[in-house]
Amino acid sequence: MRRVVAISVGIVLFLSGFLMTSCKSQFEALLESSLTEEKYKAAFELFEKKKYSKASQMFESVSLATNGTPQDDTVQFYIGYSNYCFGDYQTAESNLNNFIATFPLSPFTEKAKYLQLECLYKGTYRYELDQVPTRKAIVSMKGFMIDNPDSEYIPQINEMLDDLNGRLELKAYKSAYLYYHMEDYLASHYALKNVLKENADNRYREEILFYIAMSSYKYASLSVSDKQRERYLVFVDDYLNMVSEYPDSQYTKDLESYYEKTQKILKNQE
Repeated sequence: MRRVVAISVGIVLFLSGFLMTSCKSQFEALLESSLTEEKYKAAFELFEKKKYSKASQMFESVSLATNGTPQDDTVQFYIGYSNYCFGDYQTAESNLNNFIATFPLSPFTEKAKYLQLECLYKGTYRYELDQVPTRKAIVSMKGFMIDNPDSEYIPQINEMLDDLNGRLELKAYKSAYLYYHMEDYLASHYALKNVLKENADNRYREEILFYIAMSSYKYASLSVSDKQRERYLVFVDDYLNMVSEYPDSQYTKDLESYYEKTQKILKNQE
């Protein structure tokens, strides 16, 4: 009886082990194996088939065995590259940063630096949110361009830089405009002028000049009578600045009626 029980237990254990093995995919079985060459080859096959998550896992699995070998930099680069292609930019940025520090002279290094910049770019936020990642990405991109002035990636980096700088310029403009929206016209006049003081080439310069003029007009119109003249004169200066730079602007027409009103008020106060 004991012998029968022992045989039965053995069969159960054998079948359990067989079922567990058979349930594993070929990928899982190879991943857990020590077949370095097969894993190395499979990692590239997975990458070529765009199975980037699995490729990353396979490259990670083989990395210990290739450490210190001529394949080391290739494996480490493709770990980050696979995560980048998979869309895990935070992990990829960390992978690529480690790769660059470890293999500064690798033939993959320039591409790794560019991919890291793309990861930083994709990790930035829209203009309403925190722009610390944006500034970090801009500094890194400018550093790359200084170190690699002839790089094939310069055009792509310029496109990313233009987008990121535009985001900062829009945030600066909208932050200052908020005072105008809140009807704090003195604060909006100061804040909007400060935006142009810090960056005269802000791409929203036309709109900013318009709201500078509107701020000074509304501030003057709400002022006590003995302060109005000097404040309307500020509006006149702001209006003339606007029309001299943008004579055909859609905003200029809006300002003309306020300018005409101001001229009448100033004439009556003479």
